[in-house]
Parts: sequence; C-alpha cells; structure tokens
Amino acid sequence: MRLYFALALAALLSIPVGVADENRPSEPKKVRTDWAEIQLSGSYPESQQMPGLFGELSESLPVCLDRLRQAAKDKAIKGVLLRLDGVQVGWAKLHELQIAIESIRSAGKPVWAFTTDASTKDYLLACSCDRILIPESATLMLTGLRAEVTFYRNLFDMLDIKAEMLRVGAYKSAAEPYTRTEMSPEFRAEMEEILNDYHTLTIQHIAKRRSLTEEKASEIIDEGLISAARAKELGLIDELAYTDQLESLIQGGDASLDLRMRKDYRKKKPDTELTLFSLMEVLSGGEQQAANTAPRIVVLNAEGMIVTGNAPTGLLGEASISSDRFVPLIEKIGKDPNVKAIVLRVDSPGGSALASDLIWRALEATGKPVVASMGDTAASGGYYISMGADRIYAEPGTLTGSIGVVGGKVSFEGLMKKVGVTTSVIRRGRNSGVLSITEGFSDSEREAMQNMLNTIYTQFTQKAATGRKMEYDKLEALARGRVYTGHRAKELGLIDEIGTLADAVAYARKLSDDPDSKLEIETLPKPSSPLEMLLGGERPATDPLASLSKQLPEALVPAIRHWSAIEQLAKEPGLTILPYAVTIE
Repeated sequence: MRLYFALALAALLSIPVGVADENRPSEPKKVRTDWAEIQLSGSYPESQQMPGLFGELSESLPVCLDRLRQAAKDKAIKGVLLRLDGVQVGWAKLHELQIAIESIRSAGKPVWAFTTDASTKDYLLACSCDRILIPESATLMLTGLRAEVTFYRNLFDMLDIKAEMLRVGAYKSAAEPYTRTEMSPEFRAEMEEILNDYHTLTIQHIAKRRSLTEEKASEIIDEGLISAARAKELGLIDELAYTDQLESLIQGGDASLDLRMRKDYRKKKPDTELTLFSLMEVLSGGEQQAANTAPRIVVLNAEGMIVTGNAPTGLLGEASISSDRFVPLIEKIGKDPNVKAIVLRVDSPGGSALASDLIWRALEATGKPVVASMGDTAASGGYYISMGADRIYAEPGTLTGSIGVVGGKVSFEGLMKKVGVTTSVIRRGRNSGVLSITEGFSDSEREAMQNMLNTIYTQFTQKAATGRKMEYDKLEALARGRVYTGHRAKELGLIDEIGTLADAVAYARKLSDDPDSKLEIETLPKPSSPLEMLLGGERPATDPLASLSKQLPEALVPAIRHWSAIEQLAKEPGLTILPYAVTIE
C-alpha cells in the first residue's frame, strides 16, 4: 500500500522515481595537462660520461640540451618547470642553456623557473623563463662579478723555491702566479676588459627579461644580496612560493585541469640492480656497438688541458686532451669516407705547445671540412687547434685568444738546501741544465729557452694569420698573449660567428651538402671504461688527489690545479696555456 501511495504521489508531483535530477550540475570533465620537470645543477661537462656502477655520474651538456629540446618538440608536454640548483657553468655553456630554454618558449610552451638560493648564473637562466618563483625565505645573490687570480711568489720565497719563467707576448700572463705577487698592468687591463664584457651581458639580459632599464639593473646588482620580498618588490621575480604550491599555481585555480608533472623528464634512470653481467658491462665500457659505417658528421670533443702522453684525465681527475689519443683518432676519422665533416668542440685553456701543434696538423691533414665550436674556453692551445677550421663559432662569453707562449721551470735548489738535500752535478754541454729542477737558469740556458719560445710564438702567429686569412702584422698585434671574450674576438676577426654548437653543426651540414639533415651525428671520443683505465695505467677519476680536492674549500682547488702546469713544464718547456687560477663568477 505504501509503495502504491509513493508512486501516486510521485506522479502527481511529476518527479520521476529512481532517476537522477537532470538539472543537477555534473562534475567538470578533467583535461589532462602534462608538464616536464627538469633540474639544472652542476658543471655539465662537454664530453660523454662513463656510467658508474649505480648509474650516470654526471649529466653532460649535450645530454641536458637534448632533454630541453625534446621538451620543446614533445607534443604531449604543455609546459616546463625548471628547478635551478647551483648551476656551475661558464658563460658559453650558460648561453647554450639559455638558447635551449628559448626554444621551448618559441614552441609556445610556458617555462617556469623555481630556485631557493640563486647565484648570478642561476638567476640569468631563470630570467630566460616566463615566470620566476622562489620561497619567501630565499635570497637572490646578485653580487656582481669577480675575477680572482692566485699568486704564489711569496710562498715560493718562504720555501726558497725559484720560479724562472719566460714568455713571448706582454699579455701572456700564465706564468705570473709563480713570479709575481699581483697582476701586471697588462694582465689587469685584459681582465678589466673581460669583466666589463661579462658585466654588460649580465645587465642587458636582466634588464631585457625583467622589463627594467639597464641603469636599474646595475643598481640592483650593486645592492647584491636581495631578500625574496625585496626581489618581488623590484620585479625580479613573479611569485613567492614553496615547492608544495607550484602545481596549484600552474593550475591557476582551474579545477578542470588535471596536471601531471613528469619529474626528471627524459633523464636516464640509474640501474641499481648490480649483477655480474652489469658489473662486467660497466667495467668494459657499457654495451658494445658495431663500428659506425653510416654517412655522418663527427662532433669531436676537445675538453681539458692539452697534454702529450696517454692520460685522458688531469691531476684532479678532470678531462684532458691527449695528443697520443687524439691524433690517431683524427687520422682514423680522416681515412673514413663516410665521415663528411668534423665539428671540433673546444673547451680548453691550452697546455702543451707540441701537443697543440700535432692536433692542429692532424685536423688539417684530414682534408675534410672542419668547423670549430668554442665552449667556455678556447684559449692559447685551445685556440691553436681551432684556428685551421673552415669556420669558427664562439659564444659571446667564450674566453679565447691568448695567442702566445710561456716557458721556464721551477727550481727547488734553495728548498733542498734548507732541508739538507745536496746535489752533485757532472755536465757536458753548455745548456745541459736547462730543464733541471735543482738549479736555476744560467745566462746561456735562459737565452736558449727564450729563443725556443720565440720560435714557437712565430709558428703560432704565422699559422693563426694563415688560418684567419689576415695580414701577419695585424694578427700579431692582436696576439701577444691577450685574452678576449667571444664577443670581442668576433669584432677583431679572430672568430667568424657568434653561435652555438648546433649552429656549427648546421654549417658543417652546409659544407657537406646535407640540406635535409640526413647525415647522422656521432660524438667522439667515447669515454674510457674503468677497465681500459686500469689496464692502460691511466690516472682514474677516483685518484686520491681528485678525491681530496672535492673535500677542500673551492678557493684552495686552484692552488692544487697549478701543479698540472708545473707537471707539464717538467716534461716540456714550452706551453701555450691560459692562467689556470682565473675564476670569474
């Protein structure tokens, strides 16, 4: 009876029984939106890195740039969140990263930057993004630029060590840390010019990206340490936010947005399962691949100090350019008919004059088109190996030039006497002691050394003039050991174009008659495996001195690194090298 009564009542009220109210609002349909989250931190070496037992030790610059470019091309990705955390790169790599960020924005995808404590370089990357967010407890450390050069003359005097250094070129300052207590006028003048260039680039970038006048940007840098609230007030950032607030800010209150954040977008995941097979694979250098026989362009990475001998790493475990390894590799590339062009990617302060010349000659002898792309540094020997290229590209902040030569030795005679060590000498030949570390130069030995350096300098400048198609006197006036930024080098004709590695590759394709970009890209040299380093007697990246350097304050590391140059001087007296302890941040 009750059921009939309910049905009758429902009929009278025209309310359907058991049917939902069609006028009630339904849940909004969710729209999936994928964002890529990419963290930028560390130094980003140019060369490929050998994976460790539990994954990749560090991400290289090409791998990082590829991840950013993939985000630009990936149709599923609608935006990118960059987490900036201590990017420790030079000015050329900084520009490469800025260009890659710009490629994402050009694809119509927003790029947001989040950082907790931004250094100048972190902030310059953030300025390339659409929005900048920091937590309210953060600080922007826009403290300006500073060049520090460490000098050891007083220490040597205390220890009774005598550094006898000769040079060709008034600006060739690589030996000054051993022989002086402060910069020479010439050294200071070139460093002032370089710092001016970097400071101008910094001000212009901040002013352009944050819609400020250059005068205002300069005032902000003079202010230095800027709190989060002050940064918001000055227009340096867009939002104060913590990590947990980022996704809701990206959604912007849109309840229909189903935001999916792809963390570590396209980053290679480490293989944490250690088996006998995986251990042997790591020790042997990873998965073995057949020799490449496809038509291709080779990108040849030349990173680190240029040395003779067979060591792929320097004193602190950093990469080095060994002529004993590079020359045979270049010769092999030259004989391969499937290699249509070579792109030489240089990030080197130089080193051995002999090794630089051997590598230069090997590149010349290939008969293939060679395009040079300069990274953070391509100075002295780094310029030497580049100067025969059909075209040279550099970044605005690349350190290059330093066309000059330095040589000499460090004599420990006084120190040895202090600690009770004596030496008896039997000699034949007036200049037999020219490389001895137990005594200084005689007048005859000093003259012989200077004559040799003059010869190396003449060869260097003559080849540079020929490579640049420049009158010798004009080139020599630009040489004399002087260092320039890429921006200034372009004005002076020491390079051809301001551009990235991608620009250099594009030009190599043009020289190879490859308008449709069909040629493959192969990056060489491949990293040495732990087993190769062990059997080859090479200095491993886990060398005790390298491990020690990681525990020391950053300010002390240049002092250790200087011994690389002293080590080279003990082997050969002529170096084409940039001062190693110059740090510009």
